[in-house]
Amino acid sequence: MEQSHDKLVSLVEHYFHTYYESLHRYAFTILKDNEQAKDAVQAVFLKLWEKRSTIDKEQSVKSYLYTAVYNYCLNVKRHDKVKDRYAAESNVTGDDSNQLVSKEISQRIMGEIAALPPQCQLIFTKSRFEGKKYATIAAEMNLSVKTVEAQMGKALKILREKLGDLIIILVIIFSRYS
Repeated sequence: MEQSHDKLVSLVEHYFHTYYESLHRYAFTILKDNEQAKDAVQAVFLKLWEKRSTIDKEQSVKSYLYTAVYNYCLNVKRHDKVKDRYAAESNVTGDDSNQLVSKEISQRIMGEIAALPPQCQLIFTKSRFEGKKYATIAAEMNLSVKTVEAQMGKALKILREKLGDLIIILVIIFSRYS
């Protein structure tokens, strides 16, 4: 059992080393943002890691990875459009209810960020709010870049799970003004 686990770990590591750079370039061509592209590839490899026990060597992992990155990037672009539309609607209407909803959403997001494990929260804050690169964060915290990437992946996964219902709320809000 332990040996097969080690084989799966080395298999996922092999896929990471083999495909990371090309997947990052692919994601960048779609997103036009280096950090978002890194996040996309990292999220896909995190999902592959979580599903490592079901990896079928006969199927094309390369195809799976490219498709997963593509779908992730499309979701990011959709989310960005929703954010842009929300910002535009908020500015156009400027009514108190939009401001109240926006404040509640912000408080909810900040509450979930505050609930992250301490190291995860610190790394997420440094990356997203201070705009620091993973390498800078790693140097400041005396960690490897891989650890920073893993912690960001963990933070993003937790936040997606905890805040997924906000998308429904935002869709309802946007549909009122369409």
